[in-house]
Amino acid sequence: SLGRGCTLGLVGESGCGKTTLARAILRLVPSHAGKVLFEGQSVLDLPRRSLRQLRRRMQIIFQDPGGSLNSRMRVGTIVGEPLLVHGMARGEPLRRRVEQLLELCGLEPDAASRYPHAFSGGQKQRIAIARAISTEPSLVVCDEPTSALDVSVQASIINLLASLQEKTGVSYLFITHDLAVARHLCDEV
Repeated sequence: SLGRGCTLGLVGESGCGKTTLARAILRLVPSHAGKVLFEGQSVLDLPRRSLRQLRRRMQIIFQDPGGSLNSRMRVGTIVGEPLLVHGMARGEPLRRRVEQLLELCGLEPDAASRYPHAFSGGQKQRIAIARAISTEPSLVVCDEPTSALDVSVQASIINLLASLQEKTGVSYLFITHDLAVARHLCDEV
């Protein structure tokens, strides 16, 4: 159970099923048993159309920021794509919203015109975070978002996530194998 504006840590050793569970919660992989309730709705029983509407309120940040960003798309397109898909913005309002999201995540607005390969690992994760929060979700699944980063960058990403949670009230399911990170960020483990 995860309350609004809280962080639930999911901790375990490599290979124990943390990521599989997260993907099952978001219905990115099929589930054959169990129950997932999100804001009172049974996620596993939803028809495709209803699931698409629900996905606007449920997002994910993947472990490998480089692998989660399309290398053939400019950053502005990557961050703005969820807004287009969900019909939330187009044209000039979309461009402005993308710039706001990039700035909120500690990047310059001109990052929108560049490709992912031009950024460091920490900057790529900031881009992935901007994309994840673009639709103003209630839940963001953070699948080991700091494990591929060096220690100093890890701290800045954790602080960014905490700041965004404070500003927006988003809830996090935070998957990690690092107990120190869980202790710092999570309300419950």
